[in-house]
Amino acid sequence: MLWHDGRLVEGTTVPFDLADRGLTLGDGVFDTALALGGRVAFEAAHVDRLTAAAAALGFPVAPDRIRAAMRALAATGERLAIRTTLTRGAGPRGLAPPADPAPTLFATAAPSAPGTAFAPLRLWPAQVRRNETSPTARLKSLGYLDAVVSAASARAAGFDEALFRNTGGAVACAGTGNVFAVFGATILTPPLTDGVLAGIVRAEILTAVAPGCGLICEERSLTPADLERADTVFLTNSLRLLAPVSAIGARAYPREHPIVARLAAALRARVATACGVPEDRVA
Repeated sequence: MLWHDGRLVEGTTVPFDLADRGLTLGDGVFDTALALGGRVAFEAAHVDRLTAAAAALGFPVAPDRIRAAMRALAATGERLAIRTTLTRGAGPRGLAPPADPAPTLFATAAPSAPGTAFAPLRLWPAQVRRNETSPTARLKSLGYLDAVVSAASARAAGFDEALFRNTGGAVACAGTGNVFAVFGATILTPPLTDGVLAGIVRAEILTAVAPGCGLICEERSLTPADLERADTVFLTNSLRLLAPVSAIGARAYPREHPIVARLAAALRARVATACGVPEDRVA
């Protein structure tokens, strides 16, 4: 299902300007959200992040347009992955943006399997480095080829997802999520300055879920050696929610850990409340 120009369209095909800078230059940003029972989980945070990302690139968009697209699609199914894409729009040849951009906004919805949420996964250390010096490292930009190539390498090695370091060797993130490491009752995650996307669920863990569980959660740079000695590791994103990491390369972690279980239960409750559904509908 597609939302485009204020209306819903079956399928994913509509007329599109091939001079759109999102297509020719990757000049745009996107957002992925989970919708349950007709409502988007943490809707305000998703709308705010996409609005802020567009403003950072210099082509503001009205938050109400983003919200309308997400809500229209959320109403079309019981459990959906909603991707909202925003580009600078069409422009002349070259890198210089148009003086008066006309942004393109569209969104799609696809079924999201309940088994995706809270399912364990295995991470493969990527050879590609995350460029923490780039401002786009902290935006969900349309340039995802590093993640695409690294995901293929991870699958070829028998793993589920790639784990990125930055150019300084510090742990940054997974290809599609934020990384957390557990040390006793303390949970650490890399800061945004290490080349990390400001994940929606990452913020929930930092500001609400972990403190609500009586746990210390901090942003701190991590090395691969730190992850080696961690009690356990988990990944967060808007569809997986909280995924226990069972391995990073040859280093295995327990598939079940009491702190991860507490966090998962608390996050499940917050998603259920945000969407107005019973907890067993979340996963």
